[in-house]
Amino acid sequence: MPVSYDTYSFFQLLFFIVDNLKCSGGWRVMILRGISCGSSWVDMSHAMTGGGRTDCRFSGTSGALLIGTTRGVDFGLKLGHEKREEQSSCSLVTKRRRKTSSLEGSGEPNKVDSDEEGEGEMPSPFPDEVLEHVLVFLQSHRDRNSVSLVCKAWFKAEKWSRQRVFVGNCYAVSPQQVIRRFPKLNSLRIKGRPRFADFGFVPPHWGAHLAPWVTALAQACPWMEEFRCKRMTVSDESLLMISRSFPLFKSLVLTSCDGFSTDGLAFITSSCRHLSRLDLEENDLDLRGGEWLSAFPETHTSLVSLNFATVDSPIDMKALERLVERSKGLKSLKVHREVNLEQLNRLLVRAPSLVELGSGSYTQTLNWNQLAELSGALQKCKKLRSLSGFWELQPVYVPSLFLLCLNLTTLNLSYVRLHTNELTKLMSYCHSLERLLVQDYVGDKGLQAVAASCRNLQELRVYPCSADGFATEEGLIAISEGCPNLKKILYFCKQMTNEAVIMFSKKLPNLTHFRLCILTPRQPDHTTNEPLDKGFGAIVQNCKQLTRLAVSGLLTDRAFEYIGRYGKKLETISIAFAGESDRGMEYMLTGCTNLRKLEIRDCPFGDAALIRGVDRYEHMRSLWMSGCQVSRPGAVWLAKQKPNLNVEVINEDMGEDCSKMLTVEKLYVYRTIAGPRNDAPEFVETLK
Repeated sequence: MPVSYDTYSFFQLLFFIVDNLKCSGGWRVMILRGISCGSSWVDMSHAMTGGGRTDCRFSGTSGALLIGTTRGVDFGLKLGHEKREEQSSCSLVTKRRRKTSSLEGSGEPNKVDSDEEGEGEMPSPFPDEVLEHVLVFLQSHRDRNSVSLVCKAWFKAEKWSRQRVFVGNCYAVSPQQVIRRFPKLNSLRIKGRPRFADFGFVPPHWGAHLAPWVTALAQACPWMEEFRCKRMTVSDESLLMISRSFPLFKSLVLTSCDGFSTDGLAFITSSCRHLSRLDLEENDLDLRGGEWLSAFPETHTSLVSLNFATVDSPIDMKALERLVERSKGLKSLKVHREVNLEQLNRLLVRAPSLVELGSGSYTQTLNWNQLAELSGALQKCKKLRSLSGFWELQPVYVPSLFLLCLNLTTLNLSYVRLHTNELTKLMSYCHSLERLLVQDYVGDKGLQAVAASCRNLQELRVYPCSADGFATEEGLIAISEGCPNLKKILYFCKQMTNEAVIMFSKKLPNLTHFRLCILTPRQPDHTTNEPLDKGFGAIVQNCKQLTRLAVSGLLTDRAFEYIGRYGKKLETISIAFAGESDRGMEYMLTGCTNLRKLEIRDCPFGDAALIRGVDRYEHMRSLWMSGCQVSRPGAVWLAKQKPNLNVEVINEDMGEDCSKMLTVEKLYVYRTIAGPRNDAPEFVETLK
């Protein structure tokens, strides 16, 4: 029987959806977790209901979350596969579908087959168009996944309204399945090779080809506007197809990709008339000249962002200057190291509205007039908030950056060696900085200068510039004391202590990312010679919001017991040269209930640990194990038990038969609804 709603209830639903779903946690937690927010009844915020009082409770017996209002309607949102219980006449009931897929690789299911229908569902009282317009406000992929599980009407509305899709593993789902699930998509963000490919652990020509995706989308979605690819193999033929098949194409972002050349880039720049973003970062491409940069339309361009900082091909500087001059909306420009200071000055004069700048090399010798011109051009960039590049920076030019740093929120110095004194002077002007990337060459004193000036810092990355390392626990302690808003840290160092890590965890309880990389494997606390178990235990115990963790140093199984016990929100864990036995890995697999990615290298984890997590892998995006103690029979057993997993063995020694190997050197396990891939090279064996 159709349900009639008054005007207030209609707008109440809109307020509730937008205010609870636009944040990353609220609705998702209530629907999928059934959490009661502490007590049995909770008085919700007036802002969520437009003034009416809303109460929320979780029924532990039925698994339903009940949301009631004094003037509105009651919703009974059913969880799991339990039989529907009668609530009110206007209850909406959800039944989670069995055939699901997480396109985002987030560990949460997302329906693929749009024809399935849950039992006992009532038709939505609102037109689909209304829900579709409301869902536009949701930016989080996970929140949209949660919305699609509420009922069939919401599932359909989410299907037809989603335009941006993230595929965390290109082999987890086929292009056809994605198109069938989201027929109106116009932006695809996709990842290919495992993250350890960045460190040389994945052989060349492993796979992750973009071509099948481009071909399928060219036929089904000619309105595509964006591809954002990471660790994918992108051919010139694919770039040519993009330029010819998508007349509205606007954005191409390639990060850590290979397989293409500057000829392919020329196809994009010459044919994509609406191109607004071209971002090329850390790619392995063939250099065949700089014509791609001069191929942009001479009459008009809608370019907003251009990044070729890591493309070392020669460029036509005159063509670049003309391009910048006619790109009136240009907000981000990152050039490579061959651009000298005079050329940079000419570019800045033509683009005073830049928000993000990646400079070239600061090595050219300038006279005082030229230096004054450069400083003046930099100071005219009043909107500049992000600065990077500095492939080489002579100390004489550091003062020219002082005034520029006053309004910066992001500063990337990861490509340049700055002495402590130079960094100290620079940091004294960076009071608004929120994100900083540096080399550990600055040492502990340099990090102390950061802590003294950058109280608003939210993310810090300290990269190594040599195998010895310069940063220690003193720099880490200084950061914890001076940067109370820090949320993410990547810290390479030569030594560490439990006391420093414990202090760090207590000072920064809101930390979400903690990646500590001690350069010497299996190094203990250098003051007590004890394992670093207590330090990492404190991190997971005190930092309740932690979602990403990388551990190093001497660790026993006790550290992983702490991680499994307290790391309930951890999604990604990276481990190297740590642990004592299978129990360490078992603790994480059984305790970290939100785990999505587990990356392990050179640890004593074997078949017992692998098998113990057999019921977890289908809820994760992937598992990587290299240099461990997994046997081939153990990997085969896993593949037979879980047909929805692709269990791949990588054997770089082509002279040896994989089937005769007793141990597995590299194991890559990931869930999929597309089945075994058909483009695996000879050195990759998919176990069955």
